[in-house]
Amino acid sequence: MNTDNKIKTLVRLCLVTGTLDAIAGLLISYKVSPAVIFKFIASGLFGKAAFSGGAVMVFWGLLFHYCIASVFSILLFLLYPAFIKVIRNKFMVAVVFGLVIWAVMNLAVLPLTNIPKRTGG
Repeated sequence: MNTDNKIKTLVRLCLVTGTLDAIAGLLISYKVSPAVIFKFIASGLFGKAAFSGGAVMVFWGLLFHYCIASVFSILLFLLYPAFIKVIRNKFMVAVVFGLVIWAVMNLAVLPLTNIPKRTGG
């Protein structure tokens, strides 16, 4: 695969990953409006001010969402050959990588952001 094809593949991969992840998030949180969900993502940088912002904050949330999804997509693209040698099952690679993403986001990234902290149970 030449460099141009790799870049095209990565761009498509990032767009598909970001879109499917956004759709999944919207379906899981169907009781919350999409605007609030993307403002929540924007609050990672902008804090509570993101919720009083309008469409601009929705845009920032979408942009941040696609950037984060793209980083993890590119990492999997680059690390897949090593993972498949060790794990030897593409479905288990997906599960393991999904768990790694969850851990990194919930235990390392989100605690460093300005998103509203959960209260109570």
